[in-house]
Amino acid sequence: MPPLDRRHDFFFLDTAATENRFHPDWVAAVNALLDEVEKAEGPRALVTAATGKFFSNGLDLDWLMSHGEQALDYVSGVQQLLARVLTLPVVTVAALQGHAFAAGAMLSLAHDFRVMRVDRGYWCLPEADINIPFSPGMSALIQSRLAPQVAHEAMVTARRYGGPDALAAGIVDRTADEGAVRDAAVDLAGAYTGKAGATIGTIKARMYAPVVDALRAGLDNF
Repeated sequence: MPPLDRRHDFFFLDTAATENRFHPDWVAAVNALLDEVEKAEGPRALVTAATGKFFSNGLDLDWLMSHGEQALDYVSGVQQLLARVLTLPVVTVAALQGHAFAAGAMLSLAHDFRVMRVDRGYWCLPEADINIPFSPGMSALIQSRLAPQVAHEAMVTARRYGGPDALAAGIVDRTADEGAVRDAAVDLAGAYTGKAGATIGTIKARMYAPVVDALRAGLDNF
């Protein structure tokens, strides 16, 4: 399960050196760690990071194929997590040291800012290639966080964006060399640690209210 470490004003949620797919146990563990971030006091920000080849490969398709009868509940739980990260009452930065695909890419978009490795790794929404449509909530999240033409290209063509292209498209806010991604994420978050608390949470919740409603809605018609 992912560890949570606090160093001074920063929480580090380290999703480890695997594909970091959203197994139900992983989702539950992350929610429990976000409880700690929310309950903490004082200046703080959250940096979500990983090690190895992947930031996150998204939904756990192997688990899903073995538990088809739980598919709607499972995807609903993932969407609840995306909504929670989107409205977390602290500034959040995703440190993308490796591939961010599908729901993993969406998790990065739920963060306030993103830093991506400049020379390796792709950010991609492959749903058009794997014949899995975006849910209404996922569509709303992507379209709320990307410029219209970028969202269109990413969703319809399943383009793989490397670091420089992701930066040019506004998908990420900074790029950095392999060993500097986390430091760049901390640097980016550092100016905003004093903005943690109920006010920032309310601002986000109201700013993204339609997205949150779509992510938290049922999936009966999906």
